[in-house]
Amino acid sequence: MPAPSEPAAPPPPNPVRAGPGWPAAVIAGAYQTGVLGVRSLLRRGVRACCFDCHTDYPGFRSVYGPARACPDPDTDARGWVAFMVALAGELGGKPVLIASADQFVSAIAAHASTLAAHFVLSPGVPLQGLLATKQTQYALAAEHGMPMPRTGLLRSEAEVREFAREARFPCLLKPLHFREWQAFPDGHPLSHEKVVIAPSAEALVEAWRLAAAANPVTIGQEIIEGPDTAKRVYVACYDRGGRRIASAMFRGLRCDPLGFGPATVSEPVRDPETDAVCDGWLRRLGYSGICEIETKRDSRDGRVKLIEANPRLTGGGDAAPYAGVDVCWLHYLDLIGRPVTPVSAEARDFRHIVLRSDVRAILAYRRAGLVSWREVLRSYRGPLAFYDFDPHDWRYSAGTIYRMARSAAGGLLRPRRSALPASMR
Repeated sequence: MPAPSEPAAPPPPNPVRAGPGWPAAVIAGAYQTGVLGVRSLLRRGVRACCFDCHTDYPGFRSVYGPARACPDPDTDARGWVAFMVALAGELGGKPVLIASADQFVSAIAAHASTLAAHFVLSPGVPLQGLLATKQTQYALAAEHGMPMPRTGLLRSEAEVREFAREARFPCLLKPLHFREWQAFPDGHPLSHEKVVIAPSAEALVEAWRLAAAANPVTIGQEIIEGPDTAKRVYVACYDRGGRRIASAMFRGLRCDPLGFGPATVSEPVRDPETDAVCDGWLRRLGYSGICEIETKRDSRDGRVKLIEANPRLTGGGDAAPYAGVDVCWLHYLDLIGRPVTPVSAEARDFRHIVLRSDVRAILAYRRAGLVSWREVLRSYRGPLAFYDFDPHDWRYSAGTIYRMARSAAGGLLRPRRSALPASMR
């Protein structure tokens, strides 16, 4: 009679702090998302810094900085590459490079052959570069079986009208890159907007005409119908061999703008179907690295559909460490060649809040009759985690309080500016 087999040994725990001589890390991007990536690694004992070409971003004033100012890779690619090579030399060894902004996802992918001699890069960099632009992201979704709403690449007014003939309104218009509309001057109807909501075919045409001044190539898309609570944020990291080493899922409770924006309040949730949809797509792509996928269940057909994928550190992903999944740290461990035991979200009850955006969201939900003050107060019952409030980073936190007060005062006195001109509202 064969002897009973020994029970399998539990997997070894992941390191909790960096060891002596471990490589430095560089976070590409100094928006708050990048600052939080630096904070995550500094707390683990990693030498870490961030950089950006936008010197008004929080990383330049943060206690976790200051960030390094770099040339804009979109307008001075040669200068940016020279900056990167010099930064690697200053830090010594071969630092790990992790992106926190689409602009730098694209720049790293475009110059990966040069950067690889100076930095430790994810093998997923080429695919991440493809996912950083909506055009190729949606093409990869269609090719590899990721459900999504009716979507069209619109390059001319004729194509806009053709899409509108088949589409179900309201529809969205999106730039290929968010930063394309950032370039519009203040006061332009699309300045700093991520999407335009068009209630009719003519409104979609007018929105496209406005967007065409920056780039006539845009994305038209039907909305995914359903409440904001049907949104899910899937946060994950895949190692160099494509194995999932980190995963967490969150449900949106409020969004800004209402119905279409990222979550301003979210909480952990178990959703095996959405997990399988997102994980299956990334595995079919052969994905490696950090990725956040925003989805929503369409109330018309019950299917989970893609809103967008972000192949980098994200604001929504900042909720994951509070659920026991420090995505940035696990990605760093994998890139430096340390074995990583996969980690999934723990059953923790908390809410993750983006304070600056949630003030606007509360006012919008109140005007729409979707939330009571009692429900607002209930959503702020602890435990709480904040994206944009950290007592240790007092400058940015003070700015958050100031902007919350301004948003509250402005929202009570006047409605929020629409992304559409008056003729399209």
